[in-house]
Amino acid sequence: MGVAFEHVSARLSSVVRVIDAEFEEMPGLRLTRPQARRLWRLSDDECEQALEHLCRLGLLTQDPTGRYLRRRFEY
Repeated sequence: MGVAFEHVSARLSSVVRVIDAEFEEMPGLRLTRPQARRLWRLSDDECEQALEHLCRLGLLTQDPTGRYLRRRFEY
């Protein structure tokens, strides 16, 4: 995933890795943006950037209610 992080700050890269690891450990995890912000103690901006980055990478997606969840891969 090194290339995926080359255009983000070191802080954002660290936050994204933590969030990705949490969603990987708990595949059923579904969080709203405010819940994610509180869970990882992030600013609104940091949370938005991290979640959107993970969505752009295809690792997270949003359900119809706006909750973020791990994207399921069909093999």
